[in-house]
Amino acid sequence: MWGPRIQASLLAGFALLLGTSTACASEIKSLRIWAGPEYTRAVFDVSGPVDYKLFELNKPDRIVLDIRGSDLGSGFSAPAVKGLLKGLRAGKQGKSDSRVVFDLADGVRPKSFLLPPADKFGYRLVLDLYPAAVKAVPVKTVVDVAPGKARDVVIAIDAGHGGDDPGATGATGTHEKEITLAVARQLKKLVDRTPGMSGVLIRDSDYFIPLEKRYLKARDAKADLFISIHADAFTRSDARGSSVWVLSPRGATSEAARWLADRENRADLVGGISLDDKDDMLAKVLLDLSQGATMGASVSVAEQVHGALRKLGPTHRNYVEKANFVVLRSPDVPSILVETAFISNPAEEARLKSPEHREKLAGAILDGVNEYFRSTPPPGTLFAQNADRAREARAKSQRYVVNRGDTLRAIAERHGTTTAQLRAANELADERVRPGEVLQIPPSG
Repeated sequence: MWGPRIQASLLAGFALLLGTSTACASEIKSLRIWAGPEYTRAVFDVSGPVDYKLFELNKPDRIVLDIRGSDLGSGFSAPAVKGLLKGLRAGKQGKSDSRVVFDLADGVRPKSFLLPPADKFGYRLVLDLYPAAVKAVPVKTVVDVAPGKARDVVIAIDAGHGGDDPGATGATGTHEKEITLAVARQLKKLVDRTPGMSGVLIRDSDYFIPLEKRYLKARDAKADLFISIHADAFTRSDARGSSVWVLSPRGATSEAARWLADRENRADLVGGISLDDKDDMLAKVLLDLSQGATMGASVSVAEQVHGALRKLGPTHRNYVEKANFVVLRSPDVPSILVETAFISNPAEEARLKSPEHREKLAGAILDGVNEYFRSTPPPGTLFAQNADRAREARAKSQRYVVNRGDTLRAIAERHGTTTAQLRAANELADERVRPGEVLQIPPSG
């Protein structure tokens, strides 16, 4: 497979700028491991910038990480291995260095980088391990259907944050990533139970996915809608309410320029139309048309979801909000972001921890989505088929003017239908009818 070779070397921080080595030993405080379907991530919390080298050994396959001028902290312990790892050892290498050996189940392609302090995190040394042989990750997509048979509407459900990115944290220590995954799983369950709908989870367990990859996964799944689930946070603990967001026009404009510049992204982008052989002006017009329709659809579905959430409880604003969220930048998949509540509000955090409340949240989101697709059914779907049937039924229905002495039961018998069907077709609260009233008679059978 491979002979020993140096894979990466990094000298970061002031020591690199000054051309000198760090004077005091860095401390390796902890190690966390996350396993996703595409790669395994190891994150070292370190006390400061570190100088390290990474190399591979075979027979058996191993990745060796030497961190120069470092000590293992008193609280350091090797976590359970998962993903592409089958073993892990850590200890001293010589007098001044630390060595971590990763035993591999198979060959990998490593990638490493040092992250500076951010939010509540200090310096982190990150090691990502990808399978050496690139394997196609199964993505649920639209299943081929027989001619004339309706397909499902595909809903891509994105649980925000994950892995080493916990998101916001509530007063009792609840992490946003846990809430978003729980709501996403519940929403998928309800979506899959709905005739004519199928749900796809962008992440199905606790691992991190880069923001741009999230909406690309939705495109790969040929999703009709992308929903990103989050839990809001604010410095004041009394901020409350759910909210629904769509991409701002500014974000759409900047993303359009990037997609047009990226030859790979331009291929087969707009409704099966390749932009590769179009001049830049025509390509821009086609993409603008696609993005305009996508953003219009995003606003429409967001308004329906926002209205459904208002029935469940207070919303943070009485309108759909707009922002330049990276995760909403798909040029051809309508996308919304739902902030389920403020996890920084103790009362709302408690509700978010309740499975019953999370089910109500998922149900409200689904109600809004259902309403949108009933009014705007994608071609070839069961929603479109049902809409066609309803139009046909309305076209075939008759009108009847109620005469003096008529009863709803007599009218139903005369036209070969039932009182229940007459009430449903005319939205009648009871069986009372008035002379001169015009009734829609549904088609018999």
